[in-house]
Amino acid sequence: MNTKELLKQAKSYIRSEYYSYFELYCEKYKINTVERISHFLSQINYESNYMKSIEENLNYSAERLLKVFPKYFKNIYEANEFAYNREKIANRVYANRIGNGDEQSGDGWRYRGRGLLQLTGKNNYLEFSKWYNDSKIFVDSPDLLLQPQFAVLSAFFYWDTHKLNDYIVNNANQAIVCEKLTKEINGGLHGLNDRYMLYLKIRSCYE
Repeated sequence: MNTKELLKQAKSYIRSEYYSYFELYCEKYKINTVERISHFLSQINYESNYMKSIEENLNYSAERLLKVFPKYFKNIYEANEFAYNREKIANRVYANRIGNGDEQSGDGWRYRGRGLLQLTGKNNYLEFSKWYNDSKIFVDSPDLLLQPQFAVLSAFFYWDTHKLNDYIVNNANQAIVCEKLTKEINGGLHGLNDRYMLYLKIRSCYE
């Protein structure tokens, strides 16, 4: 099967507003085998809640903040000051890393996760801009990643520049492949089992 035929088999895992961009970019960036498409779609669908959320939520209670971001909140009293304030949370947890300025700079909120793979941080927005057209387009206008074309393309950018196809070998243990991909995308292993179960579901489209 060619790439378009492979995508058609997994069409139920691609929302209609994004489908034409997958057809365009999967071949261009060599996500064009059963295993590559299955892993790519599983990671994207996990990160974006089945392509329904292309902007990071960050709407956390104080209790949830302590569980998700224990490094940034010392106790429940401090967490209460940030609870359900998305902008304030982003500016705290993303400050002084991934190219962002300090908490007062507003970069954490400005460059919060967007797109199908939740591109996060000023450095990533800058690299995406350079990769796209050697500019600062997404640094200057980060909400462009909420448009269907760039929501999709940002995921291909991350996959391509991090050479994630190189992890995917047909005869490899695909659970281990999923673990490696998750580390590259998430920075940890958050949701690993769910990502792998999703991979298996998508992979079954080709059986």
